[in-house]
Amino acid sequence: MPRHHRVSNCFSTLLVIAMLLLTSTMAAAQQVLPSWRDGSTRQAIVDFVQAVTHEGGPKFVAVEDRIAVFDNDGTLWTEHPVYFQFAFILDRVKALAPQHPEWKENEPFKSVLAGDMKGLAASGEKGIVELAMETHGGMTTDEFNAIVTDWFASARHPKFKRPYSELTFVPMRELLDYLRANGFKTYIVSGGGVEFMRPMTEKMYGIPPEQVIGSRIATKYMLKDDKPILMREPKVDFVDDGPGKPVGINAIIGRRPIFVAGNSDGDYEMLRWATAGDGPRLGVIVHHTDEVREYAYDRETHFGKLDKAMTEASERGWILIDMKNDWSKVYDALP
Repeated sequence: MPRHHRVSNCFSTLLVIAMLLLTSTMAAAQQVLPSWRDGSTRQAIVDFVQAVTHEGGPKFVAVEDRIAVFDNDGTLWTEHPVYFQFAFILDRVKALAPQHPEWKENEPFKSVLAGDMKGLAASGEKGIVELAMETHGGMTTDEFNAIVTDWFASARHPKFKRPYSELTFVPMRELLDYLRANGFKTYIVSGGGVEFMRPMTEKMYGIPPEQVIGSRIATKYMLKDDKPILMREPKVDFVDDGPGKPVGINAIIGRRPIFVAGNSDGDYEMLRWATAGDGPRLGVIVHHTDEVREYAYDRETHFGKLDKAMTEASERGWILIDMKNDWSKVYDALP
C-alpha cells in the first residue's frame, strides 16, 4: 500500500478515535446533574466536587470529611403556599375536631376549623406551637410514624393537586446522588419536625432516618401493658432552625460540613458556620424564581423568607441557584 494511503488511513483512524472519545466525554458530562442547565452555577458545583475528590490535588478532602448538609423545606421540596408540616397540622386539627367539641370556641383551633387563616395568623407563634403540640403529642413514636405515612399517601397539594411526596426537586435529588457517588455523606438539617420527615426521607432522597436532623418534641420512655414504648409529650425539646442548626449538626454529626445547601434566612447561621471552616467549602442557596413551574418569592414572604442570606451571598461566596434559569426540570410528576 502506498505510503500516503497508509498515512491517510492512520489519520482517519485517529479522527474516529478522537470523535468517539469526545462523544463519550460529552455523554458522561450530560449524565452529571442532567436537569441542571449548563452555566456558572452547575459548573461551580462540579468544579468543587472534582477539586475535593482529586486525590493528590491541593483541595483534596478525605472521604470521612466529605459531609454535605441540606435544608428540607424550600431546598429539597416545595414550601409554598405553606410548609408541608403546617398543612399536616391543619389536617390533623380537622381530623381530631370531633373528639374536641371545645375547639369550635377556642383559638387557634376555632380559626382553623372555620378556615380563617387571618385569625390563625393573629394567634402568632404561640398559637402555632399550641396546634403543633396538640396534634403531635400524646401518642407513641410508632403511632405518629403511621399517621405521617398515611397523610403523605392521601394528602394533595392545593396548587398542583399531586401528593406532597411527588413535589421534591429533581435537580436537588440529582445533586444528592452526585455527591454520594463522590464519597459524600448527605444529611438533612431542617427546622421541620424530625419525626415528620424521617418516615419519608429515605424513599424521597436516599437519606436514612439516622441522617435526618430536625426540631423535636420531648419523648419519654415508659411501659404500657408491660411493653416498652416511647411517648411523645406535648412540649418542645429542641428547635433546629436559625442558630439551632449548627448546634444540631455539631451534636449529631460531630463534623463541620464542607457542603451546605439552604434556601432561606433560617439557614443563614448554618451557611455561615459551615463555610467558615478551613479548607475548600461551598454554600448554595435555592432562590425561588419560577412562578410558573413552582413559586417566585424571596424577601417578602411568610414561608421561606430569603433576605439577609441573599444580601450577603456574594461577599461570602455562596452561590444563588436561580430555579427558573438553572433548572431544566423542577418535578418528576409535572412539566
